[in-house]
Amino acid sequence: MSNEFRYGPWAGGPDPLDFPFAATDALDEMSRQVLEGRTPREALDSLLRRGMNGRRGLDDLRRAVDRRRREVRSRGRLDGTLREVRRLLDTAIGQERAALFPDPSDDARMRETELDALPGDPARAVRELADYDWRSEAARETYDQIADLLRREVLDSQFRGMKEALTGATPEDMARVGEMVRALNELLAKDARGEDTDEAFRDFMREFGEFFPEQPSNLEELIDTLAQRSAAAARLLAGLSPKQRQELAGLMASAVQDMGLADELAQLGEALRSARPNLNWGMRPSGRANGFGDPRGGGAELGLGDATSALEELAELDELAAALNQDYPGASLDDVDPDAIAEALGRSAVDDLRQLQQVERELERAGFLTRRSGRLELTPRAVRRIGQSALARIFRQISSGARGDHAQTDAGAAGELIGTARPWEFGDTQPLDVVRTVRNAVLRSGPPGPGVAIRLKVEDFAVAETEKRTSAAVCLLVDLSYSMALRGTWGTAKSTALALHTLVTTKFPQDKIHLIGFSDYARELRPVELAGLDSEMVQGTNLQHALLIAGRLLSRYPESEPVVMVVTDGEPTAHLLRDGTPAFSWPPMPETLELTLAEVDRLTKRGVNINVFMLDTEPRLVRFVEEMARRNGGRVLSPDPNALGEYVVHDYLRSRGGRRAAR
Repeated sequence: MSNEFRYGPWAGGPDPLDFPFAATDALDEMSRQVLEGRTPREALDSLLRRGMNGRRGLDDLRRAVDRRRREVRSRGRLDGTLREVRRLLDTAIGQERAALFPDPSDDARMRETELDALPGDPARAVRELADYDWRSEAARETYDQIADLLRREVLDSQFRGMKEALTGATPEDMARVGEMVRALNELLAKDARGEDTDEAFRDFMREFGEFFPEQPSNLEELIDTLAQRSAAAARLLAGLSPKQRQELAGLMASAVQDMGLADELAQLGEALRSARPNLNWGMRPSGRANGFGDPRGGGAELGLGDATSALEELAELDELAAALNQDYPGASLDDVDPDAIAEALGRSAVDDLRQLQQVERELERAGFLTRRSGRLELTPRAVRRIGQSALARIFRQISSGARGDHAQTDAGAAGELIGTARPWEFGDTQPLDVVRTVRNAVLRSGPPGPGVAIRLKVEDFAVAETEKRTSAAVCLLVDLSYSMALRGTWGTAKSTALALHTLVTTKFPQDKIHLIGFSDYARELRPVELAGLDSEMVQGTNLQHALLIAGRLLSRYPESEPVVMVVTDGEPTAHLLRDGTPAFSWPPMPETLELTLAEVDRLTKRGVNINVFMLDTEPRLVRFVEEMARRNGGRVLSPDPNALGEYVVHDYLRSRGGRRAAR
């Protein structure tokens, strides 16, 4: 076979290294949330929770983790070691009694009396039998199993895998375990003093690496592994009843005393607790000892080491679930450990997670999202696409409702052609005169030869001149007060504003549009700001201030047809004082209504048409709006909130023909 390889562009279908979805798909998924009134951050979080393109989202991954937690909890009871010790102890005593029964001697009766007097606490009973001279060899062997079991279980609760590794252990094996624990304590003490431990850690792992199946690559990983297991063992004890806890703690103390490791293991526990104080070393924040519930329930009996492993796994799953919830300050998908996901849910879940982690990055790379002062914002490019989506939806409603308008594919920006052309200038919106443009290029460079392309330069371009058309200056005033969110109309108002802005800027670029939001204050909003805006939890509907700003903006366009559209669900409840601060009152003060109507009169004298879209039929609002219409001559519409966009767009198309046409 040849060892030569050639590299080139991929030509066998979709690029296998390409991202599995287009950023536009993710933006379109987000746009539906934005148009319902959510902020970009909320829309992105919703997308990440739901997932896309057949991949699981955070909600699905979190549910899978919850199922895994239930499986771990159902493994069995936590007091398996205690029950096994009791069983072995009862077996040994029964075997001893069977050996004593046929013997009529006083010694046999004394031994039976000694067995009868054993305490009910297994730990004390095991200690009192330590010096007992067993008559039955079988009973002696059974009793020795208790000591062996406790040694292995206690060490396995601290060092994973010790239970199996020390099966049939010799005294030399136990001595080596003691050497390992003492060396480990020295290593941790050196680290606590702030000394350099890199070389010491490598020496330790070369000497005792077989005791650590996780094979940590540095001391931090080793401490993490040991501390998490030690904390799980502490939670295991906390999960037992007080009586069970006392009995098991006594058995464990006896075992470590017999091994001669009581001081060393106590020192190790304190060092680990000091190194990782943030771990849960007993009770859960909820007050429950652990996630296994009642340890006396059904299921298999777990030994001390197995129960510790189960609780350790449960703690890892709890941590993974918290990371997937993303409900803590500064939460990021980068906090989710892919290795933890793979261990808990399998390899496919890692692929799902990686796609979710790439969504935000891909949206930023494609120019749809940006960060400003730590906040996630939509870019103008993204807002244009969202506005187009909102406008398309409105036009579909208009078409289905036979309102006489429909989506158009042409720009609609220019008047009728008059047959002349002029050089193109930056900012021109008139259509290109293609024939004149090509002719200019030919005159500049001469006739091209056969097969030679004509090369255009900027100075060659020419635009077709059109007749001047009437332009409009539009101010859309949108109520931002919290009542809009409470009534569920805020998302519709936002969607309508973005759709109208898109319609004006794309189909009628000679027109001007300004978006003004008002609550206690009023202010002009950029489309990008509006798309990322949520309703404001403040008191006040300051229509007076909004009309004042609209008047100032419309004064910039004396040659354009002025149009003011107001979207609100309540009567004015705030106005500006002389010092520029807002005054709020509900019910409205007479002064608030008078100042608002004064702005209406001022705009009326300038020939400004004010059309109001009421999103509620509260009597106070109806009376005020009817008074506005009487003074101004504008129209009052009370649409279904779901049809607001249809009404506003239709009204704009009607109004831009002039005040007479709008009537």
